[in-house]
Amino acid sequence: MLDATLKSQLQTYLGMLRQPIHLIASLDESATGVEMRGLLEDIVSLSDKVTLDTTGNDRRKPSFVVARSGESTGVRFAGLPLGHEFTSLVLALLWTGGHPPKVEQDVIDAIKSLDGEFSFDVYMSLTCHNCPDVVQALSLMAIVNPKVKTVVIEGGAFQQEVTEREIMAVPMVFLNGQVFGSGRMTVEEIVAKLDTKAGERDAAKLNAKDPFDVLIVGGGPAGAAAAVYAARKGIRVGVAAERFGGQVNDTMAIENYISVLETDGPKFATALEAQVRHYEVDIMNLQRAEKLIPAEEPGGLVQVQMANGGVLQSRSVILSTGARWRNVNVPGEEEYKNKGVAYCPHCDGPLFKGKRVSVIGGGNSGVEAAIDLAGIVQHVTLIEFADELKADAVLVSKLKSLPNVTVHVNAQTTEITGANGKVTGLSYKDRVSAEARHIELEGVFVQIGLVPNTEFLKGTVELSRFGEIVVDAKGHTNVPGVFAAGDCTTVPYKQIVIAAGEGSKAALSAFDFLIRQPVLEPLEVAA
Repeated sequence: MLDATLKSQLQTYLGMLRQPIHLIASLDESATGVEMRGLLEDIVSLSDKVTLDTTGNDRRKPSFVVARSGESTGVRFAGLPLGHEFTSLVLALLWTGGHPPKVEQDVIDAIKSLDGEFSFDVYMSLTCHNCPDVVQALSLMAIVNPKVKTVVIEGGAFQQEVTEREIMAVPMVFLNGQVFGSGRMTVEEIVAKLDTKAGERDAAKLNAKDPFDVLIVGGGPAGAAAAVYAARKGIRVGVAAERFGGQVNDTMAIENYISVLETDGPKFATALEAQVRHYEVDIMNLQRAEKLIPAEEPGGLVQVQMANGGVLQSRSVILSTGARWRNVNVPGEEEYKNKGVAYCPHCDGPLFKGKRVSVIGGGNSGVEAAIDLAGIVQHVTLIEFADELKADAVLVSKLKSLPNVTVHVNAQTTEITGANGKVTGLSYKDRVSAEARHIELEGVFVQIGLVPNTEFLKGTVELSRFGEIVVDAKGHTNVPGVFAAGDCTTVPYKQIVIAAGEGSKAALSAFDFLIRQPVLEPLEVAA
């Protein structure tokens, strides 16, 4: 089943097992079942700490459980955990076998303290780069806390379930039979959602922190670069991020970051965080800023109020809150989100195999999405508002060579239609003839650019008409001691390499600001 290279790598990992583990398989004679048997036999052959029992009789076949020796419950994989999910399988083997996860101890403690019965079903696809984080988070929870049960289901192997549960986006998570969430989620986010008092505890921790010299709000490439550059100055640095890595986590292929020939978003985000942690920066994850309060006097402290009520203080602040996918804002978009309306062709494309879909947007992202989807779906219709496609010529040429793609320019999307909870079509207006038209289809992928995450700054920091933070060549905003960098600013060309450079520049500007502040005289103490 596994090639020689994967076997060698897996054997090395299995050598890290500290205690025996047991694989309990429920197999059938399907092609997937035969492949699963081969995979499990390969695993067993590579370590004397792993045993296999093929007499399982779970209702989902083929599937298998990774359990501790002597136990019958653990993480269940229904379908083959290959592709992006092979790493998830390896980690489940290691964690079950006693190898410690690379997770902060307070997160482990929070998982262990969860009280209740939690039965998770997580649906994934083997091409989804967002799925492994969710799969690994829920696997870890099941291994750490016996009250948590996790089943990882490969949608392609269980199409009937996917249809019955109306799953049209992955990862999709059900808790005790009810929809729990969709899209990328970290283990911290999942635990916080289950633990209702987590917000109060987090707020208390934030309030107890001493003021920073530089506080960075946002943990994407700009924020990470700012943190590294600031920390290397030997000053106290903190990063408050809603999701460390930012939108990079949702990027499939990165092939234009100088010196890195090729990588993917999740790997890049992990590397960013590792380098920031190397400099002992205080990373505060799952923290969304709600208000910026400028310093009351020169040299005073800037305050940032978080959504959980906590307040952080700092002598300077760098805003690097990034951007998010722009919505098309037409009737039906919100109603059918994850029910046919999607934003990630790499993640959700396989769920539309053999179906008709539309891509809204004719820039690089839209055309790349259409090319990607054309290899999976029955037909792609690309809708572009302008009178021509705005993507690079080489991409446009490739798109036009595909036989199952139709392009409409001068087309204004007016509605996404649906029935019985699913998308059934898209309506648009021809901007030349003003004629209203309708396309019958099953999926709509929105790819029309980004909107900056700056709503909380209105009335405090100067914003452009597009909502971007107005900065000068050195990253200064109009508020003393407050700087900004990355996709949330007026700097043109929203690229990872540019954001990283701007973050570094903002950190140097913040340090320059700090060293020029007056030294406050100590308070005199009466005798």
